[in-house]
Amino acid sequence: MLEKQIEAKVCDYAKKFGVGVYKFTSPARAAVPDRMFMYKGRVFFIEFKREGQKPTPAQEREHNRMRQHQINVFVVDNVEQGEIVIATMMRMIEHTLC
Repeated sequence: MLEKQIEAKVCDYAKKFGVGVYKFTSPARAAVPDRMFMYKGRVFFIEFKREGQKPTPAQEREHNRMRQHQINVFVVDNVEQGEIVIATMMRMIEHTLC
């Protein structure tokens, strides 16, 4: 499956549960993750890849920079994995709000 197809299906899944989804670009920063997800005041990011592909070295560096600031960044290469990330993050966020 193409990266854009995986991305579209995972984004549709997230939207069904009220998760905000933005295409993420940064003019001042290259290699940022593809999408920003927002749920109940929390933000996390997903880098989408075609099945079996890995982030580029520049993407890995940017993801690690973000993680150093305690930002959740995930790399997803299939729809099932993406849905698991969304569901897990929603549960984690719900749990921290209790």
